[in-house]
Amino acid sequence: MNLLDANDRRGCYPDGWYADTADKLPAFDALTSDQRADLCVIGGGYTGLSAALHAAQAGLDVVLIDAQRVGFGASGRNGGQVQSGFNTSQQTLEKLLGKDDAIKLWAMSQGAMSLTKKLCATYAPEARFTNGIAHANWHAGETVTDHANAAYLAEHYSYGDLEPLSQEALYDIVRSPVYQGGTLDHGAGHLHPLRYALGLARACVAAGVRIFETTRALGIDGTTVRCDGGRVVATHVIQATNGYGTELSRDTATRVMPINNFIAATAPLGSRAIDVLRRDIAVSDSKFVVNYYRLSEDGRLLFGGGESYGYTFPTDIAAVVRKPMAQVFPHLKGVEITHAWGGTLAITRSRLPSISRPQPGVLAAAGYSGHGVALAGFTGKVLADAVRGDTDGFDALSKLPCAKFPGGPAFRAPLLALAMTWFATRDKLGF
Repeated sequence: MNLLDANDRRGCYPDGWYADTADKLPAFDALTSDQRADLCVIGGGYTGLSAALHAAQAGLDVVLIDAQRVGFGASGRNGGQVQSGFNTSQQTLEKLLGKDDAIKLWAMSQGAMSLTKKLCATYAPEARFTNGIAHANWHAGETVTDHANAAYLAEHYSYGDLEPLSQEALYDIVRSPVYQGGTLDHGAGHLHPLRYALGLARACVAAGVRIFETTRALGIDGTTVRCDGGRVVATHVIQATNGYGTELSRDTATRVMPINNFIAATAPLGSRAIDVLRRDIAVSDSKFVVNYYRLSEDGRLLFGGGESYGYTFPTDIAAVVRKPMAQVFPHLKGVEITHAWGGTLAITRSRLPSISRPQPGVLAAAGYSGHGVALAGFTGKVLADAVRGDTDGFDALSKLPCAKFPGGPAFRAPLLALAMTWFATRDKLGF
């Protein structure tokens, strides 16, 4: 079974609140004949769209192919949280790479945030980028660590946008009885993810990118991409398939693990919305299987929670998400859920992206591990720069440690499922 077919109809966006509230583009034709280009981009998510856009704006002839629709995958289904940094602390990066490289990576992560805001303002203002993400802790000890991290970033990285929150201060904003304090990142933000992806796609078309949808890459021979309707003969290739398409590169497949995550949207809460969030921010919490949520522009709670590690989504996604939602907001027990959908993202063992050159002329990026809204678009630009000969950014990102999963692609899913079951058990027991 292929992930592209496991849960979705070909050429159709998933049923969900994002798809219902986005001004979708007319479908692009499928590839039916051979094409030639300076660059072939495989994948129409944030990485691929940004790479295609920046390469085309620099004068390259670009073909972008997607097996489904642009923005179909994680880029159009995620929680919309534009996080600061990487999915690990700067102290950890310092230990792994040294202080100098860690400082460079922090600067790149801030560049990713700035680029996301710029792209959103220029090409997708309807995505409504809004500043503010809170991190909410289930345990008091986690809050101590959170506040120490905020102080460390302020002292050593001059990042003063992390506001420490006591239990009472957090409750003034996030009306959940379960949290023991946290932080509020004023430099981070949230947006409508599918509108953002579609805005990038429109910009690509305006820049001259040739987009082919419902076109599957079957293999990469040198820098020629074999597709189900023809070939793209290119000078350079960027593989930007994230959790999908790992079979195109064994090196990527051994380092990147697709996982499924789920989101539900309630009916508009009306006056009850103030009993959920009292500011227009997004929230993620300290559970290992993280809960994340925000209010929509029409007052719905968009709540993400629960993961699975097989190919198929559960039959009742709403029931999967309702359970953690009721734990965080017990006063919403029984609230009407109007939409529920799943998506496939990708993680790595280190929770740091896998940025690589699998073979000459081919660059690949995947495994953003929950931080892809900012990092993926930025990485796309870095890959486009590398294609044009400016490899400074690529060289820095490719240093991120990304070990192979034990046993390779065949065993990564069962081994990860065992590990995640352990961490989920720890969550339930309150460790």
